[in-house]
Parts: sequence; C-alpha cells; structure tokens
Amino acid sequence: MTRFRIEKDSMGELNVPADALYGAQTQRAIDNFPVSGQPLPEAFIRALLLVKRAAATANNELEQIPAPMGDAICQCVDELLASDFMQHFPVDVFQTGSGTSSNMNANEVLATLASHRYGKPVNANDHINCGQSSNDVIPTSIHVSASMALAEDLLPTLQHLVQVTRRKADEVHHHVKTGRTHLMDAMPVRMSQALHAWADQIERNITHLKQLQPSIQSLAQGGTAVGTGINAHPQFAAAFSRALSTHTGITFTPAENFFTHIGSQDIAVALSGQLKTTAVSLMKIANDLRWMNSGPLAGLGEIELQALQPGSSIMPGKVNPVIPEAAAMVAAQVIGNDTTLTVAGQSGNFELNVMLPLVAKNLLESISLLSNVSRLLADKAIATFTVREEKLNEALARNPILVTALNPVIGYMKAAEIAKLAYQQNRPIIDVAAEHTDLEREELERLLDPATLTDNTSRP
Repeated sequence: MTRFRIEKDSMGELNVPADALYGAQTQRAIDNFPVSGQPLPEAFIRALLLVKRAAATANNELEQIPAPMGDAICQCVDELLASDFMQHFPVDVFQTGSGTSSNMNANEVLATLASHRYGKPVNANDHINCGQSSNDVIPTSIHVSASMALAEDLLPTLQHLVQVTRRKADEVHHHVKTGRTHLMDAMPVRMSQALHAWADQIERNITHLKQLQPSIQSLAQGGTAVGTGINAHPQFAAAFSRALSTHTGITFTPAENFFTHIGSQDIAVALSGQLKTTAVSLMKIANDLRWMNSGPLAGLGEIELQALQPGSSIMPGKVNPVIPEAAAMVAAQVIGNDTTLTVAGQSGNFELNVMLPLVAKNLLESISLLSNVSRLLADKAIATFTVREEKLNEALARNPILVTALNPVIGYMKAAEIAKLAYQQNRPIIDVAAEHTDLEREELERLLDPATLTDNTSRP
C-alpha cells in the first residue's frame, strides 16, 4: 500500500505520498488535472530548474537569501538535473493557464532537497521563489527552453541537413532529369539543381530562426506578477540574466518591457510560425523524394531510396519511402502545433497569457520533432539514395518539351506542332524535328542537348 504524509498549504491539509519530494500544491494539481497524462516536456522542466538555479544565484549576489542556502539550492538543481528528474514533475500539461502548478512543483521539490542539504527549513515560496512569480517564471522558462533547443538541437541539425544535401548535389551533378511543373513534363534540370534548391530552402529557414534568437533570449524574469517587478530586488532581473547566461553559455537579457513578455506570447508565436515554415520546406523535400522514388515500375522511378524495412504485411518485396513519409507526418504535426499555438497566443488577457503550458508543450514538441526528423531525412534518405540513370535518359529522350529550345529558331507554333507529333508518335523529339525542319541533325543535337539546356549561360 502507498504510504502518505500530511502536507499543509494555504488551503489546508491533504495527503501526499510519503516518498514524494513535492508538497501540497503539486498534489492538488495532480488531483485537479487528470487530463492527458502528459507532463510538460523534459526540456521545459530542465529550463525551469535552471531558472530556479539562476534565481538563487542572483538572490545570493543581492543578499536576499543566506549565501549557504543559495549554494544549497544551486547544488540541488545540479544533482537533480543529473538524475532521472522527470519522475518528480508529474503535473499535467493541461493545468492552470499560468503554469503556477508547475512552478510550485519545482519550488516544492527544491525546498525539500535544499532543506536536507542546508540543514534548516527552506521554504518553497519565501526562499526558492524569492523575487519571482509564476507569471514571470513560466514565460521565462518557455524562452529559455526554446533558446536551448534551438541552439543545441534544431539549428545544428538543420545545418547538417544542408551540408548533406549539398554534398549529395555534388555527387549527382552529372545526372540530368526531366523537370516538372504541375506534375507534368517540363524543361530538363540537373539533379544537383533540385538538391541545391532544397538546401537553399533550409538555409533560409536557418537564417530566419537565427534572426529570432535575440527575441527568444529576452526574458520576462524580474517582472513578477504583472510586470511591475513587485517583491523583486531592483537589480534582480540583470543579476538573473547574468547568472543564467554564465551557466548555459547562451546570452540572455532582461526584457525591455516586462509587461509585454508577461501579457503576450508574440515572440513564441513568431518562432512557431518560423518552425511551421521549416516544416513546409521539409514537406516539400519529402514529397519530391517520394515522387522521384515512386514505382519503381509504374512511377517515376528516377531514384531508389535506401531500403530500410519491408513495406507491406501482404505484398512480398514491397519497399516504401518510410523516412520521407515520417518527415511529412512531422511537418503536418508542426503545422497543427502552430495553429494551436496561434490560438494560445491570443489568450493574453490584460497582464497575463493564460495558456502558457500549452505554448511550452507545442513549441518544444515542434522543435524536437523537426530536429529529429531532419537528421533522419539527411542521413537515411538524401545521403543514401541512388540514381536510376536509365530511367532519367528514357524520359529525357522522349520529352516533347525539349522543343522549347527551338522556339527562337523555328517559332512557337512550329515547335508546338513538332511537340504534338512527337507525343502522338511516341518518338524522340530530335527525330521528329529533323523531319519537319531544315535544321541539320548536328545542329539539332546541339540545340536539344538536355545537359546544355540546364544552363542558360552555356548557350549562345
């Protein structure tokens, strides 16, 4: 049987599991919010604990708590983060909109641990939460967790995707394929041109994400309850940002206006919007890969993706493009997360946004999903596909759109007539053009060379 102890808060007494590090307010949240069974993301809880560590350091510096107590709090955070800490943070995502339950969860856990280490009582509100409010702690933790996830995970992974894609582009540069617009045959392109376009898409996303970093690294901490900074030392915000920057290696700054950072989540919405754009880019790349790999007999069959697993429980030998499919699903989820986060961002009622836990969950989930699937797309799809040269050449030879290159010589209408004939007769365009123009075969070979047609600068 579970053993309990009696804990007390401002609303009275209640039972808490005897071995739990948390206290009464966390237990109330567990009882009140049996909604999803999902705690807030680990990255968020890690950031929340780092916020408590930086607050203790700042309060030490400003002599708001005894120095040994502040040191004990910092040591407890370090030890907690080195352990399986999520077991101590069970509060559901769908809780009070300010995230107060999660803030008090952290305060209570650290108060328990620090009291043992310090040898005297450490109070969850008066000491761990000194100079703070849930209303600035939770928005700050959102920014800190997103900043760390961007710097440590997503941006390096996207850069890896760019490097792998450009390296593959160099490998396949000599391959020329039929270009397609409207999913219909168009002028030829080099395989490398398609891949460099993908890389450019991702590089633009990297640029735009980096442009948002200074904003997401600005913090609400110091604004306390409504933005006025009540109960915080006047120098607390600056000391807090210094301590956090030193510990994480990321440059954090106090918000220019605490009211904005507490009452709205516009910066998180902007970041989510850019994550959505990144997802759209990945969806495009994933679908291009799926189309190019389609078949192999009845589809385009231009490339062959690495075979990773059987594709059917009933059709032997079937292999599916599983990595691009996973990437497409991630993209769909991130786009959905952005819609949810947009609605959450509208919920800033006067001095406080009241969907902060949902903002944290969706923002961090999007970053994590994009980070994980981008590496898979790079290493298990783009880096490893092979080109089916015979399929490329077969389609190129019969592509009637090549006649476009003859427009300046024979005119659009004559070229259209030749294209129609070539399509009707299923013959190479060069053979039909040789019969219906006065151009020499050698001249036609020069004008209709698919490789030459991929580079306008190489033609007179």
